[in-house]
Amino acid sequence: MLALDHLVVIAPSLAEGAAHVRARLGVDMQAGGRHPQMGTWNLLLRLGDDVFLEVIAVDPDAPRPDRPRWFGLDDIDAVRAAWADGRRLRAWVARTGELDAVLDRHGALLGEAMQVSRGDRSWRFALRADGSLPAEGAAPPVIDWGPRGNPAPAMPDPGARLRSFRISHPDPAGATALYDRLGLADPPVVVAGPQIRYRAIIETPGGIRELS
Repeated sequence: MLALDHLVVIAPSLAEGAAHVRARLGVDMQAGGRHPQMGTWNLLLRLGDDVFLEVIAVDPDAPRPDRPRWFGLDDIDAVRAAWADGRRLRAWVARTGELDAVLDRHGALLGEAMQVSRGDRSWRFALRADGSLPAEGAAPPVIDWGPRGNPAPAMPDPGARLRSFRISHPDPAGATALYDRLGLADPPVVVAGPQIRYRAIIETPGGIRELS
């Protein structure tokens, strides 16, 4: 079974990502760290006991990795075009404790397992060969945190909580069927829309806010 692990804002820069989250949610994110295997860095925001929000961007001080970066971050023109279009929350990651078994069934969609790290934390992540998001962003990449588990419980708690999460998709029935095949627990609600677009409803100390 796969379950929601975290939401991802794919940003042209960390500063722009932080400003977007602050404007939408009225809270500041905490520093995450650098991913040396991917040449990226991130910011984090706890959204519950086992879910969090990540802002991720290319690390300008990191050497270019020897393979495509995750989340399609090598295509900076596409990242900026989506950003300008208001599609900033553009991915979610599902977790499992049985990544190899998941990839045995869905490797053509999700890619291959790779060992990645941030600081003293290391985990396995399913990554497509070209670094693109599965199903053009409709399906989640899959993560296996290993024995340490999801990092949300160790994050500072700003009082933000994820209340709902939905995706607009040109083929809602197809997206829903894909989630069923993947065995996703509590996948996002799928509604009809002209393009893939995510919206999260988040309760904050300042009230109910929407992030997209």
